[in-house]
Amino acid sequence: MDILAEKKSRLIYWASGIVSICGIIFEVLFGALGSYILGDGVKQYTITISLFLTGMGVGASLSEKVMGRLIITFVWIEFLVALIGGFSSFMMFGMTAFAPSGTDALFLYIITFTIGALTGVELPILIRKANDIGVELSRSTARVLFSDYAGGLIGGLLFAFYLRPQMGMVKTAFFVACINLAVAVWILYLFRSEIRNLVFHSTAAAGIGVLLIVGLFFGEEMAFSFEQKLYKDPILHSEQSAYQKIILTKEQGDIRLFLDGSLQFSSSDEHRYHETLVYPPMGTADKIDKVLILGGGDGLAAKEVLKYEEVKEVDLVDLDPAVTELGATNYHLRQLNENVFQNPRLQVINKDAFKYLEGYDGFYDVIIIDLPDPNNESLNKLYTQEFYSLVRNHLIPGGAAMIQATSPVFATEVYWTIDETIQSAGLKTENLHVDIPSFGNWGFIMASRESIHLSDVELPEDARFLTAEMLEAMTVFGKDEDREIVNREGESVSLTPNTLIDPNLIQKYEQAWQNY
Repeated sequence: MDILAEKKSRLIYWASGIVSICGIIFEVLFGALGSYILGDGVKQYTITISLFLTGMGVGASLSEKVMGRLIITFVWIEFLVALIGGFSSFMMFGMTAFAPSGTDALFLYIITFTIGALTGVELPILIRKANDIGVELSRSTARVLFSDYAGGLIGGLLFAFYLRPQMGMVKTAFFVACINLAVAVWILYLFRSEIRNLVFHSTAAAGIGVLLIVGLFFGEEMAFSFEQKLYKDPILHSEQSAYQKIILTKEQGDIRLFLDGSLQFSSSDEHRYHETLVYPPMGTADKIDKVLILGGGDGLAAKEVLKYEEVKEVDLVDLDPAVTELGATNYHLRQLNENVFQNPRLQVINKDAFKYLEGYDGFYDVIIIDLPDPNNESLNKLYTQEFYSLVRNHLIPGGAAMIQATSPVFATEVYWTIDETIQSAGLKTENLHVDIPSFGNWGFIMASRESIHLSDVELPEDARFLTAEMLEAMTVFGKDEDREIVNREGESVSLTPNTLIDPNLIQKYEQAWQNY
């Protein structure tokens, strides 16, 4: 094999590695899009990865029908990947905003399969081209596959640690598409002597490049207008953190925070939620010197806790530093939380709640668990017997905990399964629910090593909602939301604790909320 052929073969290996990086980025990007827009991250990642790999298999099978003109076929495949993949995120937001319900999911799955199929055609063509140049088939296959697998690792790491948090999903798609286009142009130039109508192909590349550059610089702004359609009120702040999409909206004085599309609070009624979350455990515990808040990165629960002068130390553990930073710096959130992050008694710890409790040696008088609902695997572990055992182990005798536990009306079985799980960890419970206009009827579970007596609770004088009579009434549940759950066949449903080994809560949650 002469020097020129050796050089071309090396460049083919580089090209295979680069397009593999792009392919894996598109694969995980589609999973992230599905998770954010359609919900249930585990389900969406499973579907998109399965479709992508199936598409690759179909593409690899179709590649054998490409009998000649391998290079120009590869170039046009890259053109298609660049166009379809580049506009995928942009179009997904547009479909979600304007198309009928369910169309966006179908669109995402078709795009995923299509890009997977195109990616599946790439590698066999490059292997055959390397073989045509003079490289042994076994050697060319091994080298191209090595470049493919190594590129997959690099692509996954790039997406997780740089592209998604720094660029967001729209810019990432356009940026990666530009790389696909660059590889096509590079191969087009490298094998220019073999290509007819070079001017035509070059002009097509230039036209696609213009579209992608426009999308890279202006697509996110247009997609933001699409995203605005997903929310009732004007968006004040939009941010894609390393963990989630953060949206803050405002309309006629009502501030709302959304994480991955799920409402976290409305300023018009958040006091109902946070007073119920904070006041009962604070009023029941023997002492309240040291308080732990898990979640609550907006600072609203911490604001209520720090109204008690006896509190000496509050540890607020929230995984996402972007949320606590927003709570500490955003004007609107600072007005709501009364600049609680400037209070010297508050310490912010950005860490996973499960890992924090695993590594912590001390005890707390009060533990307030203000975490999102268990709608994916990552959150599910924070609603398990193992997690509540950690809570019990860090709750001092005479202490009290309060857990937000979704809606006993909309997700009755989920609520009482959480209660069963807490009890299985050796804690005694008291059940409460309250009407919150922005959420509906919402449930809380109070837990302690000892029996709980809500009649002993003393409420702050400046409470806007809670009264002693109201607190007692919160423990009364209607027949259709009580622990005696009845299924459609009229048989009682037996409750089993949610564990890491048997995460039964996720499926129950999906089924409960699918109609709301």
